[in-house]
Amino acid sequence: MRKTIKDLVLLRNIRLNPDNHLLIFKVPGFDSDIKPGQFANIEAKYSTSTFLRRPFSIHNIDPENETIHFLIKRVGEGTRHITDLKEGESVSVVFPLGHGFTLPERDEKVLLIGGGCGVAPLMMLARAIRPYSEDIHILLGARSAKDLVELDEYSQMGELHITTEDGTAGEKGFVTQHSIFKNVSEFNRIYTCGPEPMMKAVAGIAMKNNIWCEVSLENMMACGFGVCLCCVTETKEGNKSVCTHGPVFNVNDLKW
Repeated sequence: MRKTIKDLVLLRNIRLNPDNHLLIFKVPGFDSDIKPGQFANIEAKYSTSTFLRRPFSIHNIDPENETIHFLIKRVGEGTRHITDLKEGESVSVVFPLGHGFTLPERDEKVLLIGGGCGVAPLMMLARAIRPYSEDIHILLGARSAKDLVELDEYSQMGELHITTEDGTAGEKGFVTQHSIFKNVSEFNRIYTCGPEPMMKAVAGIAMKNNIWCEVSLENMMACGFGVCLCCVTETKEGNKSVCTHGPVFNVNDLKW
């Protein structure tokens, strides 16, 4: 699907917990050629001080009902105005942007790892992988049980594993401390998105065990077209804009 700028009507604004909202927008004339891992830039319509659009991973799509879904955490004024949108209101959205994840070969065992807001792109990715593999494992990490969202939905996509830093759900600790890593060499592919230290730790484990791995970077992608250079990251082929060359990169291509 080619990049487009549209005013999309908000059909549903579901508050999942005090900080996280699921926003579902109507996309007239929906084109389903959107790849998991791509993102959109959404206008903070009513903010008087947020001049740049905010980037969000595309959480899911429903071509039959012509909708696109975003999982958004309130972390500042921009996200506050976006998550305060009322059902029936419209907002300007630029989408789909960037390059998405590479789907696995058939019958490969895959591990999807999300930390914090990084869980967002994994829903659409898991749905896309299901026709290729029945051996999907999803590891989600959060500070506390109250920060976890959509566990029922993720569990329908694969075998779900949980870590929380305070031990209130799943195993206690960071995602890289989960017991699933005792047998990590069994996996053919690892996909991850979340805080950079977490992704670097996951990437290190993957490279040490010679496992193919992709990461979805969360740099500030203000323009989405590689013009503002806010999101540049170092790769082995030089500096590249995450919004156009990513946000998904193979870990072997990054200068980490």
